Amino acid sequence: MKNKTNAMRLLESAQIEYRALEYEVDENDLSGMHIAHQLSMDPDMMFKTIVARGEKQGILVFCIPVSCEIDLKKAAQAAGDKRVELLPVKELLGITGYIRGGCSPVGMKKKFPTFIDETCLICDQITVSAGVRGCQLLLDPEKLVAFLEAKTCDLTA
Repeated sequence: MKNKTNAMRLLESAQIEYRALEYEVDENDLSGMHIAHQLSMDPDMMFKTIVARGEKQGILVFCIPVSCEIDLKKAAQAAGDKRVELLPVKELLGITGYIRGGCSPVGMKKKFPTFIDETCLICDQITVSAGVRGCQLLLDPEKLVAFLEAKTCDLTA
């Protein structure tokens, strides 16, 4: 990739190895399943980033396999909140610094509580967004969890 993203720079400064995987952006289909197909990757090892707002906790970040849907009750329980709701897309850029389809758990404007679905730990490597549409980062899930100080838990329906 010609230009490094903030997520890449942060991982490099923490000496966490990653591989950038570029793909063609289809504005009509930003789904993770479409990207997994393009990259010929198992959708269970590709993780999407979902930003939500907890009733008490405020902004929360969740990463789940692109093949799954988030269970908001499980997400709330993991965060120690009564209820969470998805962040409206129009608020995403202002809060995280990222746009829909390019939201990475690495390098948001602020450090938010982060939760990654526990299935990441059965994979040798997973992907998360590089912080821009058109690029995924392939890396060791344990190193990502440690870097983000994330909690692993069951988050999917």
